[in-house]
Amino acid sequence: MVIRIAYIIYRCDCGRVLYSKDTSKTRKCPCGKTINTKNRRILETVETSRQATETVQQMQEEIYGGIRFKSANEL
Repeated sequence: MVIRIAYIIYRCDCGRVLYSKDTSKTRKCPCGKTINTKNRRILETVETSRQATETVQQMQEEIYGGIRFKSANEL
């Protein structure tokens, strides 16, 4: 039996785009707010955490005007 885990992408009230497993009930945003994920409007659903990360980065860049995420070796 294969259990498929999907990831949901949604926004916090502060505007930050977040993701979590579709089975999680809550998620804490870096702004400090605890979010009930079941009551959020889902922006997108993806199958892997890598896809979720890339989608969140693209959405954040669109919202905040092309800020590019950097890896540690680029700083």
